[in-house]
Amino acid sequence: MTDNKRHIAIIGAGFAGLSAAWDLAKAGHKVSIFEASAEPGGLASGFKEPHWDWSVERFYHHWFQTDSHLLGLIEELGWSDQVLFPRPVSVMYHKGKYYPFDSIPAALAYPGLGFGLNKIRFGLVGVYLKLTKNWRSLEKTTTDAWMRKYAGNKVYESMWQPMMIGKFGENWHDKVSMAWMWARLHVRTTRLGTFKGGFQVFANKFAAKNEEAGVTIRFNTRVSSLKRLENGQIAVSLVDGEPESFDQALVTLSPGMMAKIAPDLPSEYLAGLLKLKSMGAVVMTVSIKHSLSPEGYYWYNIPKQAGYPFLSLVEHTNFLKPEYFGGDHILYIGDYLETDHPNFNKSDEELADEFLPHLKKINPDFNREWVNKIWVSKTPYAQPIPLPNHSANIPAIETPIPGLYFASMSQVYPWDRGTNFAVEIGRRAAKMMLLEKSADVV
Repeated sequence: MTDNKRHIAIIGAGFAGLSAAWDLAKAGHKVSIFEASAEPGGLASGFKEPHWDWSVERFYHHWFQTDSHLLGLIEELGWSDQVLFPRPVSVMYHKGKYYPFDSIPAALAYPGLGFGLNKIRFGLVGVYLKLTKNWRSLEKTTTDAWMRKYAGNKVYESMWQPMMIGKFGENWHDKVSMAWMWARLHVRTTRLGTFKGGFQVFANKFAAKNEEAGVTIRFNTRVSSLKRLENGQIAVSLVDGEPESFDQALVTLSPGMMAKIAPDLPSEYLAGLLKLKSMGAVVMTVSIKHSLSPEGYYWYNIPKQAGYPFLSLVEHTNFLKPEYFGGDHILYIGDYLETDHPNFNKSDEELADEFLPHLKKINPDFNREWVNKIWVSKTPYAQPIPLPNHSANIPAIETPIPGLYFASMSQVYPWDRGTNFAVEIGRRAAKMMLLEKSADVV
C-alpha cells in the first residue's frame, strides 16, 4: 500500500462503519463498505409504512443529552437543528401499579423503595456513581455484590435487580461487572432524543453524505471471509462475487461473526472473541388504533416476576406524536434473551398470541381489534455481557493480522452499547488505521 491513498474495506454500514468511513474518506482514502442488508443503520435501522412520515426503529433506540460523540458528529454534519429532545414519562412497576420514575423527586416518591434509610441509601449511591470516575475499581466486583453492600438488599432488589434479570437473564444477572452499571448511571439522562424522521432517516442521510465524499456502499452484499495475502493486502471474499483486495479492512460486526469470517486470526485472539458473552433480543412492534396508556406513559419497566412475558413495553407515540405515523399509535414490546430461547423460533403470530393479552393489564379496554399490524425483529447480538475485570478481555481493535481491524459494541466497555459509542469506536478505529505505517508491497 502507499501512504498517499489506500483502498479500505469496511464490513457493516451501521453507525460505527459509517463513522469510520467518513473519517477515512475525509483523509483522502478510497473506502468501500459492504453491507449485507438493503439499508444502512445496522441495529438502529428502521422501517416505514406508506402513510407514515417517520420511520420506526426495529429495535427501539433513543439518544441521551450526554451522547457527545453522536451529537458532535451531527453538529459536524450541520444537522443539529434536526435533533429533537421531547420529555417522555417513564414508569416503574410496584405491586400491580406504575409510578413515574424520570426525576429525582419521582424516584424518591416511588413506594417500592419504602421509607427513610432506604431512600437515603438510594440517593447517596446515585450521587456517588454520578460523581466518581473511578470505574476500574468497580469492575473488580459484580453489580449484585456492590449494590447489596452499599445500597442494601431492599433498594437493590426493588430498583436494579429486576432490570439486571430482565437484561441478562437468570444465568448472568448476578455476574455482571459493577463498572457496567456505573457507566449507565454516570452518563445517562432522563431527557431522551431522536432525529427528525427517525433513525433510518439519519442513517440514510449519513450514508449519502459518505457517498458524496467518495465512499462506495454496496448493499445486499455479504462477506464470507477475510484473508491476508502474501503481498500484505486483505482479500475480501463475497458470498456472491469474486474476492477483492484492499490495503486495510475494518469489521464492525459481532465477535462471533468476526471469528467466522476471519478464521486465520491467531488462536489466542480467536479464543478471546469466542469467549465474549452476549444476549440476543426479540422486539415486537405493534401499530394500534388507540393509545394504550391513559396516562400518556412512554416507557414501562416491568420486572419478570410481575408475570409479563417481556421486559419492556414502550409506547413510542407517547414520545413522538402519532401524527408522524399517520395517526397510528406505535408500541414496542421487547425482551433480551439468550440465543437458545424458544422465542427466537416462534412465528410472529405465536409471539402475538403470547404477548398481546398482557396489554389488558395496562389498559383493560385493549383488545385485538385495536391492532393494525405487527412486526417482529430478532437479533442474536444485542447486549454484551461484561463480567468482572472485563477490561482485560476486550479484543484489540488492531488485530494481530496486519491491516485488519475490529470495532464492535463488545469493545466500548465500560460504556453500554448504543449509537453514541458506535460512533466513538468507529472513529477511534479509523484514527488507528490512519496511523498505521504502510507495509512494503511484496
